[in-house]
Amino acid sequence: MLRVTPDQTSIAQQLLNSSIDLLHSGWPFSHGAEDAKGIESAQRLKVTSGFEALRISLQHPVFQFRCNMLFAWVADGLREVADLPDPVGEITDMKRRPSGIEVGRMRIPLGVIGIVYESRPNVTADAAGLCLKSGNAVILRGGSEAFHSNTAIGAILQDELKKLGLPAEALQVVGTTEREAITELLKQEEDIDLIIPRGGEGLIRFVAEHSRIPVIKHYKGVCHTYVDAVADFTMAEQICLNAKVQRPGVCNSMETLLVHKDAAKTFVPQVARALRAENVELHGCPVCRELVPDMLEATEEDWHTEYLDLTLAIRVVDSIEQAIEHIQNYCSLHTEVIVTKDYDNAQRFLREVNSSVVMVNASSRFSDGNQFGLGAEIGISTTKLHSFGPMGLEDLTTRSSSSSRLSSNRHHHQ
Repeated sequence: MLRVTPDQTSIAQQLLNSSIDLLHSGWPFSHGAEDAKGIESAQRLKVTSGFEALRISLQHPVFQFRCNMLFAWVADGLREVADLPDPVGEITDMKRRPSGIEVGRMRIPLGVIGIVYESRPNVTADAAGLCLKSGNAVILRGGSEAFHSNTAIGAILQDELKKLGLPAEALQVVGTTEREAITELLKQEEDIDLIIPRGGEGLIRFVAEHSRIPVIKHYKGVCHTYVDAVADFTMAEQICLNAKVQRPGVCNSMETLLVHKDAAKTFVPQVARALRAENVELHGCPVCRELVPDMLEATEEDWHTEYLDLTLAIRVVDSIEQAIEHIQNYCSLHTEVIVTKDYDNAQRFLREVNSSVVMVNASSRFSDGNQFGLGAEIGISTTKLHSFGPMGLEDLTTRSSSSSRLSSNRHHHQ
């Protein structure tokens, strides 16, 4: 098995050093008809983030400042990965058996990991850094709207691997935007050990349905916040605003707010005013609409919806039991939050809610690998095999059994 242990700090510095030359040469908007098509496709797809959506003149200082900031952000992510302990080779659970052998579990790389993703070229560096640090080779297939950015970042990282005496082939960027390339990649079960898709629900379902290779995935993030009867309403309002407004287009933003009936009379109008001040459109249950009459009516579809914009569904529930039941019925196993001052209710929520991340008195926006100390995040899994929740270095390894004894033979009676 390929074992890659590159110097991530060196790669990060090279990324920063190369950024100036790339900007002067016109990257990420390289010259030529194909690059113009790339910019047009990003505009057509209404991409509002990432290098290829910055539609400012290449010579404009604002453009160069923002690009340099983005390069620094990506490089900082690699440095954070460099500072993490290497999980590979760690031996745990050592036990001495009656026969005299010592048996334990050792972390080893998964092998070759395929990453299929959309839009954000920072994923190219993040995913490469995490995969290489954990001893895996990686094949990266990004979206067409960021093809040139992904290719440029991949080339920098490959060059640095060569300088470090490591095989550049350990990191490969698929050199085409054709959809058929994804289909073909997903058939390579003899050569690729794991596929991780990152993007919208459509892409993830396509990968899951067509892959012959195990897939770690989450389809969407229908994240809930439950405000308990004994919550601190000021804190609850701040949590709700952050969870919905800070970055509504990401999978860990709040999509449904549940409020205990004993808190509803005070808190629903309070939070509605605060959210509307941030241009959030509210869809409420009948009780919510009695308290805020001009609130839009929530339908059954609202409880299932990942809006990814400034829209929020609100429901008043009779009890914590009903809140948990609602979450079990409609959640996507991503992130659920309770806001409460009651210790027993907090512990019950933690025990009974079955999502990959369950939080007390915190915004769902904290459900992030970087915030959890994992460094750059490879993705989030809402399936329990082989990982559950935000994924970091350890999640890109598995454990083999190891045993040792100075001299041992197994006898017939053993």
